[in-house]
Amino acid sequence: MAGTKQGGLKAAATNREKYGKDFYAKIGQKGGRLGCTGGFAANPALAKIAGAKGGRISRRGPAKKTTE
Repeated sequence: MAGTKQGGLKAAATNREKYGKDFYAKIGQKGGRLGCTGGFAANPALAKIAGAKGGRISRRGPAKKTTE
């Protein structure tokens, strides 16, 4: 029954039986703690401002125009 809806339900029942009723809540909490979506990902407007500042103080110099 691997890969079927019935197999998934059976596996979920087994997980709850072995590891407790809150098995899926626990693994969800672990995933949430490992998430790395803070910082600029949480505030795109701030990322735009910071990127613009970084671009203005760039040490690479202005872009060179080529005529071909």
